[in-house]
Amino acid sequence: MFRRITVSALAALLVLPSLPVSAATGSYSEKHEVVYATLDANGSQEEMYVVNNFTMKKPGEITDFGPYTSVHNLTNLEEINQSGNKVEVTTEEEEFYYQGDLEGQDLPWDISVSYKLDGKKVSPEELAGKDGSLEIHINTKKNKQAEDVFFNHYLMQISLTLDGDRYENIQAPEGTIANAGKDRRVTYTVMPEKEGSFVMKADVTELEMEPIEFAAIPSSMSIDAPDIGGVKSDMTSLSDATAEVNRGVGELKNGIAQTNNGAASLYDGSVQYRNGINELSNGSDELVQGSARIQSALDEISQSVSESGGGSLGDFAKMEEGLRQIAGGLQEVENGLVGLKDQYSQANQALGQSIDAIPGYEITEADIQKLYESGADKAVVDKLLETYKAAQTVKGTYAEVREAFGAVAPALDQSAGALSDMSANLNGMADQLASSLDNVDIDESMKQLQEGLGQLASQYQSFHAGLKDYTGGVDQLAGSYSDLHNGIAGLTNGTSELENGAAQLHNGTSELASETSDLPTQIDQEIDKMVEEYDKSDFEPVSFVSSKNEKVGSVQFVIKTESIKKPEEKEEAPEVEEEKNFWDRLVDLFK
Repeated sequence: MFRRITVSALAALLVLPSLPVSAATGSYSEKHEVVYATLDANGSQEEMYVVNNFTMKKPGEITDFGPYTSVHNLTNLEEINQSGNKVEVTTEEEEFYYQGDLEGQDLPWDISVSYKLDGKKVSPEELAGKDGSLEIHINTKKNKQAEDVFFNHYLMQISLTLDGDRYENIQAPEGTIANAGKDRRVTYTVMPEKEGSFVMKADVTELEMEPIEFAAIPSSMSIDAPDIGGVKSDMTSLSDATAEVNRGVGELKNGIAQTNNGAASLYDGSVQYRNGINELSNGSDELVQGSARIQSALDEISQSVSESGGGSLGDFAKMEEGLRQIAGGLQEVENGLVGLKDQYSQANQALGQSIDAIPGYEITEADIQKLYESGADKAVVDKLLETYKAAQTVKGTYAEVREAFGAVAPALDQSAGALSDMSANLNGMADQLASSLDNVDIDESMKQLQEGLGQLASQYQSFHAGLKDYTGGVDQLAGSYSDLHNGIAGLTNGTSELENGAAQLHNGTSELASETSDLPTQIDQEIDKMVEEYDKSDFEPVSFVSSKNEKVGSVQFVIKTESIKKPEEKEEAPEVEEEKNFWDRLVDLFK
């Protein structure tokens, strides 16, 4: 009985080591994933695997997740158990690595690479060993089939390694070129949330190329806002200057509006003056003709009295009547001159008021330079200056001829006064002639009349010559003033357009002043926006293979295309003579 128990116990002891022993549960502080992917030379995805690294806190069994087709222990010879997406392994190491192979897993980026040789698109298979001008086009886009967290937070670096003996005249406008021994290394960078499009050009001989590498890591660097105190101070000065320009343009607009109003009044006054001077010119012919008739009548009367040497009472009565008719004619001429003088005075006063309404302010070269620097439409500013100069020219021209215009009315007054005196003299002579009819000494009266008529005829001849000169000057003034009036009309049109242009200019500077009134705050907001866009320091890493994985410290991507190489030529193996043994050598001695 005792023997049987002993045998049974021994059998049990032999069996115990083969029974499964439950492993202790381990733990890790952090897990890292490095995703390796290979692409063909055009960028199409081929193979992918992930190297998982665990920093162990406590030795034992740990669990990981991923849709791997196969797994490989890279740390030791311990077996890895895989059940579906669940991976279990027991380790005693401080750092544990294993590889998981993936199929059908999409990268976060769509990558495409194309090639041109001497301007023609060429497949990678045809490039090896060729010479010519090479272009490589690389494009990266967001893969809509993959999780977008990596595209949004990862910075991608693209590197091409080019043999310095094969590649010359390398051009990479959006990349950097560095020396790496005899090689040249071209590097491009794609920021998070951005798509990349790059072109590398070079002259190549016997083309071969190492794989194009794509490395993607989290853009976790913290970006501090720059110190822009000086810039903000400059922007404040710019904002103040813009506001000052706007105020200046506002004053200019108001001044131009006054100029336009003055030009409109000037035009109205010029119309009145032109009409008055034309009426005066048109009436001057009648004045001259009437004066000539008066002159002729005086001459005839004077000659008649001289030739008759006396006369009857009837002759004296006719003379009296003729004198009174001439006196009446002179009175009518006087009244005409007085009327013309009144019309001319009104027109001249209106013209003077209109000219005086043109503002006399001065626009300096500094003001003009500010206008051009304000960003206003150059054509509008040019028109403003042109009209301003025209207005000042009219004002200056009128100042030069104002005295001559003012002398016209006194001349009319003087002429009217002379006519009034002659009319009074004629009436006096008629009165004397009438009173002389009662005088017995008719010869003495006739002598006095003859002397008076001679003096009157001589005086009137001088007046008539002066009247002809005066009316000729009026005609010349009327003809010349038409040109001046046309210029004033053009000025009025110009100032009207100028006022509209100044209003548009002021609207533009007002908008500019409004937009730049808070430049420092806008700069701060834009900088904050840019920092927020590129600062990914708050990004929390997530697993690429499974959302069930925890304590992910980092995930990196290492992606390479196939290299482009010339096919190696196979060398024929040399014939190897079979080594002879002792008996073969012995037989050879007898041959």
